[in-house]
Amino acid sequence: MATTAELAMESKNNVASGAEKWAKGKAISEAGNKESGNKTCERGPAREEANGAKKAEEVGAEVEPRTGVSFPVRLEDGKQLNSVGLRKKSILGMGLKIYGFGIYADNEKLRDLLKSEFREAPARPTKEIYQKTIDSDVGMMVRMVIVFSGLTMSMVRKNFGEGLGGAVKKLAGGKKHADLTNKVLGEASDDIKLTSGSVIEISRLPGYTLQTKVTDKVVSKIQSELLCRAYINMYLGDDAIDTDAREKFGMSMLKLF
Repeated sequence: MATTAELAMESKNNVASGAEKWAKGKAISEAGNKESGNKTCERGPAREEANGAKKAEEVGAEVEPRTGVSFPVRLEDGKQLNSVGLRKKSILGMGLKIYGFGIYADNEKLRDLLKSEFREAPARPTKEIYQKTIDSDVGMMVRMVIVFSGLTMSMVRKNFGEGLGGAVKKLAGGKKHADLTNKVLGEASDDIKLTSGSVIEISRLPGYTLQTKVTDKVVSKIQSELLCRAYINMYLGDDAIDTDAREKFGMSMLKLF
């Protein structure tokens, strides 16, 4: 039978052993948690960066070379980028860069339209192909990204009214329809601040509806076949804003065949 001294010594040894095991266990646990936390911290940003890179790779982009403006090749609604271009304005003999633009279209419906009207693709884009696209109800959108820092909303309204007004007049046999063209940007407040990089989007929606967004806010939605045709004519007509962009859009249409 163990003596009192022996029991005391054994108890003391057990306590010391238990304390030592507890300390080791705590140290291992803390080290594990720290390592796990570090891995979590490392994985979080890495995973987000990987996902972002994957998304960017999936979407892709095209740069308008004269402005450096980048346009996604595909929008969330499925419209695809068919051409990029530049809007210039001559002031006092100087050609100022106003905005870079990308022309998007519902290519599936555009393909169906072209194949229903033309048996095969011509060697080069023809006036008939451009005109069929201009007159159609296929969904299209022109995204304009401002590069001229001194632009104001009143300047945009005035110049846009002149350009669209001219296109309307041409298609309407000389009649201006100023009341119609003024509605497109008429509700856009002069208080809207436009800077380099500001975005204006004008879309032709099904039902010949022209919708205008300024800095992601809808400022007008007008149902008018004449207005829709005139707007697309500004970019794909004989007197297009950028003839190179028009040509590129035409070549993209041929690929749809």
